[in-house]
Amino acid sequence: MKDFLTFPVTEPAAIFLLVLLIILLVPMLLRRLKIPSLVGLILAGMAVGPHGFNILARDASFSVFGQVGIIYLMFLAGVEIDLYHLRKNLRSGTIFGLLTFTLPMAVGIFVNRWAFGAGWSTAVLLASMYASHTLITYPTVTRFGLSGNRGVIISACGTMLAVFLALIALAEVVDINTQGGFRWRSLAILGVNTIIYSAVIGFAYPALTRWFFRRYNDAVTQVIYILALVLLAAVTAQWIGLEGILGAFYAGLVVNRYVPVRSPLMSRLVFAGNAIFIPYFLIGVGMLMDVRALVGGWGVLYVAAVMTGTALLTKWLAAYGAKKLFTLRRDEFTIMFGLTSGKAAATIAATMVGYQYGLLDEDMMNADVIMILICCAVASVVTERSALRLRMSLARESLAEDVNEGERQNARQVVAVANPVTAEEIMNLAILMRHPDNTREMTALYVRDNDDPSRVTAGRNALHIAAAAAMAVDVPVCELERFDINIVAGMVNVMKERGSSDLIIGMHRKTRIVDTFFGTVIEQFLQASNKMLIMSRCFIPVDTVRRLMVLVPPKGEYETGFRTWVERTGNLATQLGCRVVFMASPETARYIRGVLEAGDYSIRTEYRNTSTWDDWIMQSADVEADDLMVVIGARRTSISFSSDMERLPGYLEKYFNAHNLLVIYPEQFGAEADKVQPMDVLMHRPESTPTRRWPFAKKR
Repeated sequence: MKDFLTFPVTEPAAIFLLVLLIILLVPMLLRRLKIPSLVGLILAGMAVGPHGFNILARDASFSVFGQVGIIYLMFLAGVEIDLYHLRKNLRSGTIFGLLTFTLPMAVGIFVNRWAFGAGWSTAVLLASMYASHTLITYPTVTRFGLSGNRGVIISACGTMLAVFLALIALAEVVDINTQGGFRWRSLAILGVNTIIYSAVIGFAYPALTRWFFRRYNDAVTQVIYILALVLLAAVTAQWIGLEGILGAFYAGLVVNRYVPVRSPLMSRLVFAGNAIFIPYFLIGVGMLMDVRALVGGWGVLYVAAVMTGTALLTKWLAAYGAKKLFTLRRDEFTIMFGLTSGKAAATIAATMVGYQYGLLDEDMMNADVIMILICCAVASVVTERSALRLRMSLARESLAEDVNEGERQNARQVVAVANPVTAEEIMNLAILMRHPDNTREMTALYVRDNDDPSRVTAGRNALHIAAAAAMAVDVPVCELERFDINIVAGMVNVMKERGSSDLIIGMHRKTRIVDTFFGTVIEQFLQASNKMLIMSRCFIPVDTVRRLMVLVPPKGEYETGFRTWVERTGNLATQLGCRVVFMASPETARYIRGVLEAGDYSIRTEYRNTSTWDDWIMQSADVEADDLMVVIGARRTSISFSSDMERLPGYLEKYFNAHNLLVIYPEQFGAEADKVQPMDVLMHRPESTPTRRWPFAKKR
């Protein structure tokens, strides 16, 4: 009992309890004062730490969890970033990285020499602190759904380069003080090690992840596997002379496409980071702050003011320069400043190294700690306010586009399941095909037409598994078990009752010679309903798919559901981060391109001319085991139906029985029967009429 009444607290359970209470209560209390939770956790760490009320000692738990927290923070920044936009803005990110490093470095060396009379080694060391930064406010950006924003992506890319260069500067300062001079050899060794490290991680991690995810789909196992990869990358980076945060960020980029944003795995990873690791790190940073340094004399305050002013001003100038160079919005510029002005891991490391080698005196060390606190506070406030303004601005623009172009018809999906083995995969596919803005409730459906106990038990288990997969990513879902005269009647009636637009179902497995490829249930549903039907058969986890191969029949653009299936495919490719190959006639390809441009889908596309059935047979030979072949079907009475489509089931059964397959039958006629005409589906401006604006063209 005495351990609980003495300070600092040493009982492990009591330490963890106090930390959890801080993580729980501080954001709740400071939210009313409009103080960002990030700043609140740092201030709480100052209050309970050894330099505050000494309630908690900064023991090994804070060192371990704090180090893992900053590594986890950088990993999440890498895994959540949009790879398509990263490739698109890689040049801009590199330029910004050089700008946000060289400007603080050059100005910092001059200020340190002039204001403090510092030697060259000390001046360069302090300047490397101004130049480096940590994306401590990245969770704020993610919370507002802006991780795909151009300014955010440029900042993340620039961060990696700026921190890398700052760490090289720090390493060279240490070499000069320990070896007596600058050595090109050590710099060359670091460069070679970095290249080898990048190549090994870049090639080994994707192959290993694909292999692992195909064999192990247990949620806990996958989370532990990802954490092991991240920590391995961080430790290896430290071993070759880099900072662990660089390795964690790079690992996040490498495994990015195997962790879709809207997936249970991503939800679990984000939860673990935001609930424990990152708050632990922020509280640990606060414990380093010595409030008494503020009253330790004017010397500390003067040094702190100069260092803080130089760091913030140069980062602001770098962000402003990027705004002018890349024509960014004002809020994007301020978000870039907020993201790149926070100081943590690299700055703390430089402080410890400088003090260890006698390059920093006591006043400079205390001033550096004050600079870290102020920069973190400024970064948090600026990022929070700028992200809110930008989110509201984008929402207003989106609303204006909806008014001008017609509201996007978000899916009302019904996921029909009966097999517990495939239920989760089918539900995950349905979630990945939803638009991120879609908040409508999904329906997990199990239909039965008899009371066979074994089938009822299996169906109910499948229903619960599918619903759990949706709830894991916070998608609203309704579990529905229905008894009807037959399976088809049950599915059709539920879709009518709930006003559903899509039915997602597992593909029929042929068990008897008299069976057809699609099965009687699917064939009857196609005759009984005009709604979109999506049939799935995937032998590998959908998040390990490398490429979508989409076969589109000629005149497919005339179907009522043309735009809808293109959008669903665009959503799937965006979430998976994979390339899409559309095999379609040139005329149909124009309309597909138009829908994707109107929806602003960030995917890599390729278009192959397949005007005839023979063209498609030749192209389909390119389908690999890691691809997902998407076949757009056509009902008998549809415009795009032809005699070739009659042969399609037999061809798929004969040549693609072991391939991953997605068959989509778009909506036919229905409520929009009077709109089946070319004008309704022309989403792209034809080259022959450059002055004409089509109804669904995106407003610029």
